Order: sequence, then C-alpha cells, then structure tokens
Amino acid sequence: MRSKPSPSETSRPTLAEDLRRQIADEILEGRIYPGVRLDEQELAARFGVSRTPVREALRLLAATGLVQDRPRKGVVVATVTPERMAEMFEVMGELEASCARFAALRMSAEERRDLAELHAKAVSLIQAGDPGAYDQINTEFHSAIYTGCHNSFLDETARAMRQRVRPFRRAQFRLSGRLADSWAEHDAVVRAILRGDVEGAYYAMRAHVSAVGSASADLLSGLPSAPPE
Repeated sequence: MRSKPSPSETSRPTLAEDLRRQIADEILEGRIYPGVRLDEQELAARFGVSRTPVREALRLLAATGLVQDRPRKGVVVATVTPERMAEMFEVMGELEASCARFAALRMSAEERRDLAELHAKAVSLIQAGDPGAYDQINTEFHSAIYTGCHNSFLDETARAMRQRVRPFRRAQFRLSGRLADSWAEHDAVVRAILRGDVEGAYYAMRAHVSAVGSASADLLSGLPSAPPE
C-alpha cells in the first residue's frame, strides 16, 4: 500500500512550523544558548504573533529534542550531546537504508523516473549556493524514497524519525561544500535504486545518512555552550 506523505512535507508550512524553523536555526547558529529559557510572551512579541503559534512551535521543537519543557522552569534550550547525536543518526541511517533497499526492489517505473528528475533538479541549487531551496528538494527526495519503499509502517516510522533530526539536517547544509557532497551521496543512492541493486541502495543510503550525522556533529561541536561572559 502506498502511504501518503505527511502534510508538513507536501503543503505550505504553517505559522507554527515557520516559527519552529526560525527558532531552531537560531539555536543551531549559536544565537540562543543551551539552558536559556524560551518565554512564550517574549517570542510572540518578537515575531509579531500571538502566543498560540509560539506554543505550538515550542511543542514541535520539544519533539526534536532541541528544547525541553522543565517543571517550574518552562521551556529551555537543551544540550544535545555528541553521544545522543550519534545514536539518533545511527537509527535514522538504518531506517532510511531499509527504505532505499525496498525502493530499489519495489519502485514503479514512474516513481523511479520522478526520483531521477528530483535528483537532477538539485544540481542548479548547488550551483546557486541556495541551502534553503536545496533543503526543500532534499526533503522531497527522501520522501520519494520513503513512499517508494511501499511499506506503510516503515514509511511512517522513517518520517517520524526524520522530524526528530530535521533541524540538524537542515542546518548542516550551511557547512562549506556540504551541498555538493550531499548531491554526490544522493547520486550513489539513485544509481543503485534505478538499477534495482537492493544492497547497493541500502549501503549507499546508510553511508549518506552517516555523513549527514558527521556533518551535523561538526556543526554542533562548533557552537558555544554558554553565553560569553
């Protein structure tokens, strides 16, 4: 059974999702530090919105582990350890690799053609050096593989896990050379899927997600752990 993509991957982002991205970017750019309390009223005033979308954005961020809701303290920016990051991407790698393996086996001719077209479209975004647009097409690329695995439970599980690591995957595209490296890693996955190489697709995707995890860890290691004195 072909599963449907999640609404967040196919429709225009809601205000809460847009706020989530903006706050996540600030955290991963080192502009909001670990331990800092995120006050709903202050954020609402700053972004010129009501507290309702801010509250929802913080809930979405909590689901990624970037923030934590602590008793008597409220929502604070979490400290993500290298060990936790490695564990998250290890699980993500196995899920996505399994999706790629089944996609190589089960994708229809039309799905394979659509995947190849998506992959080709990304070249111009690398040349333009546009990480935001590349992030969008990257999401569509991985979503096509989730759908193409034709296992609705695996599809849903992979999408749920991707939401957990999405802020890190988005942020790593700011690293020098990462867009081109990501495309080259995708290329190995696409080639394996198109030729029906199930094991090749599995290992190419696992290597890709491992590289994403390493890039995300590099980004995280460069962030300050506390505000300057």
